[in-house]
Amino acid sequence: MNTIHDDHDSDLTGEQRAFHEAYDTTLHYLRTRQKISPLNMLDLEGEYYHLTVYEGQDWGGRGVLKNAEIQGQIYAYLAFMNQLKKEQGL
Repeated sequence: MNTIHDDHDSDLTGEQRAFHEAYDTTLHYLRTRQKISPLNMLDLEGEYYHLTVYEGQDWGGRGVLKNAEIQGQIYAYLAFMNQLKKEQGL
C-alpha cells in the first residue's frame, strides 16, 4: 500500500518503512470509513487521543519499529482530521 515511497524503498530504513506503511494504511482506512459512513470530528479526536495514550504506554519496551508504526498512525489521523476540517470550513 506504500504508494508514495515505492521508488525509494531501498533507501528507507526499517523504521522509516514501518512509519510510511502505517501512515498510508491508516489514511486509506480512514478515507474508506469516511466513504461508508461519514466520520465526525469528535469520534476522530477520541481515536486520536487513544493512539497518543497508547504511544505513551511503552513501559514494556515495544521497540523502534512498533513506535514508528504508531507514529505513522498518529500522523495519518492528524492529516485526515486537518483535511476534514478544511472541507468543513472549520
